[in-house]
Amino acid sequence: MEFMLSEEQRMLQESVVGYLESHCPLDRVRKAADAGETIANDVSDGLGELGIPGIVVPEDYGGVGLGFLEAALVAEALGGAVAPVPYSATSIMAPVAVLAGGSDRQRDEWLPKIASGETIVAVGVNEQVGRRESEGILASQDALSGKAMFVLEGMEADAYLIADSSGALHMIAGDAQGLERTKLKTIDRTRSVVEISLNATPAEVLANTTSSREPLLATIDAGRLMLAADTLGAAQAMLDQSVAYAKERRQFNRPIGSFQAVKHMCAEMAAELEPCRSLVWYAAHSVRAIPEEARLMICHAKAHLSEVGRFVARTATEVHGGMGFTDLLGLHYWFKRIGFNRQLLGAPELVREEAARVQGLVG
Repeated sequence: MEFMLSEEQRMLQESVVGYLESHCPLDRVRKAADAGETIANDVSDGLGELGIPGIVVPEDYGGVGLGFLEAALVAEALGGAVAPVPYSATSIMAPVAVLAGGSDRQRDEWLPKIASGETIVAVGVNEQVGRRESEGILASQDALSGKAMFVLEGMEADAYLIADSSGALHMIAGDAQGLERTKLKTIDRTRSVVEISLNATPAEVLANTTSSREPLLATIDAGRLMLAADTLGAAQAMLDQSVAYAKERRQFNRPIGSFQAVKHMCAEMAAELEPCRSLVWYAAHSVRAIPEEARLMICHAKAHLSEVGRFVARTATEVHGGMGFTDLLGLHYWFKRIGFNRQLLGAPELVREEAARVQGLVG
């Protein structure tokens, strides 16, 4: 039995990593963040040429038709580069929702536009994970009213996929009447997150989501998996930078990497992070190969990567000493991205409770 990536999967991984290294260095990330850009369009266009927007969209709809393991490899690369591009919502969560919950007509309408990169679809399902003060989104006669918080990739979106209070999913045009979007200032400056206010806004419900919550749950699962993979990539980048810095930085005429305390810090990060790669890859593989295990494994991956990511982010900053807090190194871009991933679509405590529920351990 083969437990490694296939040759095609390695080629995909190398292609995306190579592209991001040459087209999305830290200077490009910093430029986008300083300018308040929600999307680095040049980077996003290049990923479009590689077929990334349609990675999980079936070939019949103009996509690449790959699986969730391949999608996780891309998310890992994007996290490693802290790339300011739409992906988790537009390229993964939205197609999953349309495939699972849309009618044939809705699939024909939306999937080709997503696969081509023509349409950015923001996704707002966070109210189904942890609702705050508002009552969420209420549906009435093909219209929605209410507020949705933490809508991912929402500032430049051409359409919005929003869950109402019952769990049904609706598509809303970006210029629909009664729709207002407010950019939220989160710690992560590499991604766009908005609050959506709807006032009797026209919306089209995905046909198969009114009678079943499964499309909603599949959409949330897909988002959590991509966030876990993104954290894996970001944490690996912080570890790699720490090791490189420890080899170069000298104190008392010696590289700090020769000091036992620094060696132990780097070794601990590596020991904690390496098993996470297998966990994320297995969770991604299970979506199609072992669907009865997928939700549980995705919950484990999201919760565990949240904890390990935070540990690596903190420890990597400590290895860099005072330089770790400066903008010169830019370590904070990875640190904050990991922190944002931790909270979006459920903090570890909430996700672990859901894993227990999946196993029938709690009511």
